[in-house]
Amino acid sequence: MSEIENNEAGQSGRAARAGKRKKEAEASASGASIQLPPYETIALMLQGGGALGAYQAGVYQGLHEANIHPNWIAGISIGALNTAIIAGNAPEHRVTRLLEFWETICQPAYGFPLPAFVERALFDSADEVRKAFTAMQAFGALVEGQKGFFVPRFPPPSPIESTSPQTASYYDTTPLKATLERLCDFDRINSGETRVSVGAVNVATGNFAYFDNTQIRLRAEHFIASGALPPGFAAVEIDGQFYWDGGLMSNTPLYEVAQATPRRDTLAFQVDLWSARGPVPDSIVDVMGRVKDVQFSSRTRLVTDQMQRAQRARNVLQHVLDLVPEDVRKSNEWCRLAEELACSKRYNIVHLIYRHKEYEGHYKDYQFGFSTMREHWESGLTDIRRTLAHRDWLDMPNGESRFITHDIHRGE
Repeated sequence: MSEIENNEAGQSGRAARAGKRKKEAEASASGASIQLPPYETIALMLQGGGALGAYQAGVYQGLHEANIHPNWIAGISIGALNTAIIAGNAPEHRVTRLLEFWETICQPAYGFPLPAFVERALFDSADEVRKAFTAMQAFGALVEGQKGFFVPRFPPPSPIESTSPQTASYYDTTPLKATLERLCDFDRINSGETRVSVGAVNVATGNFAYFDNTQIRLRAEHFIASGALPPGFAAVEIDGQFYWDGGLMSNTPLYEVAQATPRRDTLAFQVDLWSARGPVPDSIVDVMGRVKDVQFSSRTRLVTDQMQRAQRARNVLQHVLDLVPEDVRKSNEWCRLAEELACSKRYNIVHLIYRHKEYEGHYKDYQFGFSTMREHWESGLTDIRRTLAHRDWLDMPNGESRFITHDIHRGE
């Protein structure tokens, strides 16, 4: 069989899997719908993490199966790209579009992928073979780039010559713009049907910025800017300003959603791709990987603990104010200030955190193999199904804090 025939066979197989996945999702959604309490906001928050982002696609499929449709999606870096695909399509097409996106960017930029049976055989081999094979795929991403995502600049940038902020990088993300515009309906993204927020960093000021469809019209450039991690990817110009990957400052949109005003009863699914907890490395290669875990995990659990304490204080203040006579509350300036700070809204944060695999190296965020992508996807789908099996975890929290978190991996 020729390379072209192999490629066509692989594409045919992937199309069949896409159709099967869509049918399974639709069947599950019709038979396993979950009736949620009357939350005002149902948020999906997607962290950055490159190739690990297929885990988020699996989580979304599980939410789709349960007929849970977020009305606010916020993302950073690869989480922003997944956000664009989800928000930019009708609910019944989102899983299929996510699969199309991931099967596109997991192909080499110029050559043909390995025949599916060969790729799978190498991936399913002994640990040492798998490590060598996935390392080769990561090296291929560095040398060749990924289809519909990024390609190397030629000639490569000079370390001493000044050019333009838009070309000061090792890779060109022009293909990504075409991919997003092909797979996303930006009129739908900006329709207000779903609130969409993506985070980036202003290169000139160093300030964090959120592009939000309640404030501006979002374009492909806003999502690409959120994932423009230097020096691999160049800054993206938007309205005369240049932006880099939001993960440089904060790799999770959790704080943006939980601190939004006016405050609302919120159920938020926080999907992280880096775990702050992990083994102490004993080799240079493992050290490099662990540094990324710590750097990009954004200390999600620490942030939620701080938010829980803050919401407890606001809730206690509200109860104290309820004991103050109405005329005093209106006339006393301290009471009026306290009313601005008090809040009895309820927050339920559900964590889904990707678990590092033993065979993965420090390159796991740019190792875009088909088998690895499918394993990440299935991990996300398994984790959200396990999470949603705890129906009581979706209840509105009570108690003095009115803030609760859940995580199926906590304590493991």
